[in-house]
Amino acid sequence: MGRNWYLLWSGSAISALGDGIFLAALPLLATTITQDPKLIAGVSFFGALPWLLAALPAGAAADRYDGRRLLLVALWVQCSLMAVLAAFHSAPIAVLYGMAFLIGTAENVPRAVGQPLIKATVENHLLERANGRLFASQAVALQFVGPPLGGLLFTIAVPAPFWVNALTFAVAALLVSRMRTERKVPTARPKVREGLLWLGRHKALRTITVVSATTNLCIAMTMATLVLFAQQRLGLTGAGFGVFLATLACGGVAGGLLAERLLARYRSTVTVTVVLIPLMWLGIATAAHDLVTVAAFAVVSSFCTAVWGVATSSFRQRVVPAELLGRVSSAQTLITWGVQPVGALLGGLVADYFGLLAPWYVAVALRTAVGLLSLKSLRAYVRVPAAENAISRPRP
Repeated sequence: MGRNWYLLWSGSAISALGDGIFLAALPLLATTITQDPKLIAGVSFFGALPWLLAALPAGAAADRYDGRRLLLVALWVQCSLMAVLAAFHSAPIAVLYGMAFLIGTAENVPRAVGQPLIKATVENHLLERANGRLFASQAVALQFVGPPLGGLLFTIAVPAPFWVNALTFAVAALLVSRMRTERKVPTARPKVREGLLWLGRHKALRTITVVSATTNLCIAMTMATLVLFAQQRLGLTGAGFGVFLATLACGGVAGGLLAERLLARYRSTVTVTVVLIPLMWLGIATAAHDLVTVAAFAVVSSFCTAVWGVATSSFRQRVVPAELLGRVSSAQTLITWGVQPVGALLGGLVADYFGLLAPWYVAVALRTAVGLLSLKSLRAYVRVPAAENAISRPRP
């Protein structure tokens, strides 16, 4: 796969570990300030809002400037912001909203430059393998190791998880700095709207974007008050909440590692994942009253989500021209991640008025409807080179 790929992969995994710690520690910090579901959901809202505001400019920057240098700047900025949050962790909830917004804004850059950097460091026929390993390592770091560690550190000392998070970004930056890529000369200022226009004209990517956006909207609805769901329905404490989040990673790791083989062997893999994901959410809402039952449904859901992510990322990297990849990827991010603040806001309101299970039922209904409407287009999509290349190309 090459030295540059392994450095990029390692840096991504290390920073994902910090994100996993942050994922558990931030809502726990919010619960020390308030128990109001709407105010706690506000943390998720402001953390996701930058995906709506900064995704397109980040994509244009990724197509114009050197991706490695942009990534380094973003990592050091995130490191600094985490250190500030650790130092001022006892501030009012409004300050927490502001820090969540700034950290989310900085996160747009790594996501925008990541797609072009992967394509630049990996041969075309190895994209499924590269994306699968990336998804698996991120699942381990972001969900399996990070959240329990974040919950444990939080119980030891409130600022501890944020200091450790700052350290992970610093280590990731040092790894990325060792990459030796051809320095990109800044190009003429690219038009931001070109990514949206290209995406709008591509039928398969349009369908994928709609399904992904709906999935993320629904996940944001359920995650907005997940800490209260864990505390009140499952009786979990801070460390237990981290373990609860870690169960989500088990299926993601397996899905990332097995996606290449499944996509090559079974043509219906993508459409099956579309159907299974909302069914698993329904199981969590109706049958899950303890951690073991939740884990069983969550493992299948995260497995399907990882396979979907590997398939769609590889497809996008193949079909989008290199000079447009940053903007098209960010256009998708604008839509698929930009809905998260809306989902977080809806999740908080629905849970406040109708109870903690209500967001799960709304998510199941919405995701099922969109998934069924998209199946015809997705059946045509799975016949594109994603699976064919994995079969026909020789493997090293």
